[in-house]
Amino acid sequence: MSFFVHTTAAPAYKTPDVKRITLLYGGILLVLALCQLFSFDDFLNLLESFWLPGGRPLSNLLAGLLVTTEIFALPFLLRMRLSPLARVLSMVLGWLVPLLWCGIALWLVLTVNAVTNIGFLGTVAKLTPGWWAVFISLALGLLAAWSSWGLWPIVRRTKK
Repeated sequence: MSFFVHTTAAPAYKTPDVKRITLLYGGILLVLALCQLFSFDDFLNLLESFWLPGGRPLSNLLAGLLVTTEIFALPFLLRMRLSPLARVLSMVLGWLVPLLWCGIALWLVLTVNAVTNIGFLGTVAKLTPGWWAVFISLALGLLAAWSSWGLWPIVRRTKK
């Protein structure tokens, strides 16, 4: 039961590069979340204009899910004191962010859609969708994988 309740310190960085990568990825997620929250009402309308299969309900759910996953991925990346379960959950949410953005970017590239903003930065700055957005999402996935490798929270217990 102590697995769920007590907080533990984050594991040490495996290499010095991991510290820079995790801070870079955490900073990127922070900027994305802040920009999306700053213009959240317009961000909802922007995601609705993507003509996703679920319509308005899916766009609103996706907007909330994007911002929530970006924010809750930060505790793992910033090495906060967390319970082991919260650390793993935060790490998994860090993986989910690039997957969601890659799905959105691929949807916009592969469907004939006259959208002028992909929404990485909400509606604060216009970033035209294209293959570059898919590659940026894949790069975010690479940063998430590198961060997870460098701060892997699951430790095997040795038998005595």
